[in-house]
Amino acid sequence: MTYKKPISLLPINEALRLQKLRDYQILDTHSEDTFDKIALLASQIFNTPSAYVTFVDEKRVYLKATVGGFNLTEIPREQSLCSLAILDEKTTLFNDTHTIPDLVQNPLVSNSDGIRFYAGAPLKSPEGYSVGTVCVVDSIPREATEEQLAMLRTLSDIVMNKLESRLRYHTIIKSQNDLMGIALHEIKNPVASISLANDILRIDPTKVPKMTDMIKRCVVTIQAKLADLLKLSEDEETDQKLSIEEADLNEMLHRLVNNFELLANKKNQIVELTIDDSLPKINIDKTKISDVLHNLMSNAIKYSYSNSTIKIIAKKIDDFVEIEFKDQGQGLNDEDAEKLFKKFAKLSSKPTGRESSNGLGLSICKSLVELHNGQIFAKSPGKELGTSFFISLPIVYRHHNETAESYS
Repeated sequence: MTYKKPISLLPINEALRLQKLRDYQILDTHSEDTFDKIALLASQIFNTPSAYVTFVDEKRVYLKATVGGFNLTEIPREQSLCSLAILDEKTTLFNDTHTIPDLVQNPLVSNSDGIRFYAGAPLKSPEGYSVGTVCVVDSIPREATEEQLAMLRTLSDIVMNKLESRLRYHTIIKSQNDLMGIALHEIKNPVASISLANDILRIDPTKVPKMTDMIKRCVVTIQAKLADLLKLSEDEETDQKLSIEEADLNEMLHRLVNNFELLANKKNQIVELTIDDSLPKINIDKTKISDVLHNLMSNAIKYSYSNSTIKIIAKKIDDFVEIEFKDQGQGLNDEDAEKLFKKFAKLSSKPTGRESSNGLGLSICKSLVELHNGQIFAKSPGKELGTSFFISLPIVYRHHNETAESYS
């Protein structure tokens, strides 16, 4: 069959393909023995002076491993034959590029010592995205046997197994870091309450019964967080799973206000709780949503001024329950709104009582709410005009594999 140059070098799934390539975190990395050996094996199998493990980026082809040939780490995408190879499901083979008019125009082919022979097996992800190649090159024409081409495909499979294994490892590490962040972040509030209760006891011994109850609840919370963290760290399945049960948000929100009473009183803040009489019970993971509520309550107190009012409003909207945390604090500007739920984001607002903030809480809240097929978002009229944080949760939880309700 006569080769004809494709109209476009971009696969129809280019955006998804590039996203998968970036997930592997392989671009612009140092040389690695595994990939170098695969390139060397390919060179030995075909007895060619050059072989490569390549990854096709948006505008370039990155050479992860090189045997002979180019003394470069990348070449323009439009010049690379690997850009053609990822368009084909099978191994791409050019026995002599000089017999193909469409290829002779390529500067990497037309040079005196340019590419005459090329064989490239695509690196295909489990989803079917071709992210690169294992390829061999020579400056003279060659023939390739079916056995050699099959071995080249095997080498490409080995590369993909390595990438997928690395991706799973990165996912595990990220999951463990997130779990650690969640536990440490949520332990801060009960520790602060214990410290504050201790200060009150020194000043007013008559409040011993109330403060000891508060301290006991805080200790139980800390113990539960640590127990959860230990259990999850021992679990081979590191993906966060939900333990769905029926929950009474009315009860959860009243308990939330009681838990933060001391911190709010310290800044002379008033917390007003308004709950719709028709608010139904809801299917959630109580522990995870409690973490979200604690974080939003903590932030409302932390970023609001002294002598201000914080309103918590819970109501039913269609098939969802919406909870709003409305403060009279520093508000948000446009730049804040764009990076609000990003991990370790630094915003213009600062804690008004010199409280600490690591920028981690809202990103964790977002992941936990989205696990429930819910949404979290914020609205603010502008700087110094306060902020409202909303979480919207489906009343009936549906697993991600089921048909989910649509919402905007």
